Amino acid sequence: MEKRIAVFCSASFNIDPKYNKVAREFVRAASLCGYGIVSGGTVKGTMGVISDEILAVGGWHRGVIPRFMADKVYPDLSEVIWTDTMAERKILLREGTQAVVALPGGIGTLDEIMDTFACIHLKQYDGRIFVLNYEGFYEPLKTLLQHYVDENMLVPETMAKISFADTPEQLLEMLQN
Repeated sequence: MEKRIAVFCSASFNIDPKYNKVAREFVRAASLCGYGIVSGGTVKGTMGVISDEILAVGGWHRGVIPRFMADKVYPDLSEVIWTDTMAERKILLREGTQAVVALPGGIGTLDEIMDTFACIHLKQYDGRIFVLNYEGFYEPLKTLLQHYVDENMLVPETMAKISFADTPEQLLEMLQN
């Protein structure tokens, strides 16, 4: 069985280019290590950037796309899965993956992280979450989650299922261990 990871990332064209640079570095390395990538599969923002990089290295890439975004689909995906809703999309992004990786992203990425985290807590997903905290991007989320643990709103066993990496290299190393 091929190793597969879901990658959550930005759909915005208006972000600092450094985030696309580290996203490109990570998916290139992951693809070359034999990971198949499952993502939102559109041409928008970082999603398009990682699609370009996966294609460039000959990697495998499944896009999970709601039908209302059909005009934004990346043209050279290995496989396309169509959904009717964003909720269905989140479920199918994780299906068959060993882990999810969150790159710097917006509210949609945050939603995907938290939905996955809830699914882990409820034993609906048995993978892990790896977050690229490049230049402290996700530091506020780390602080919030620790606050939840401190206030007994999140059990340490669930908290142990999310890991934060500072660099693409560290993220890949964590994913492989």
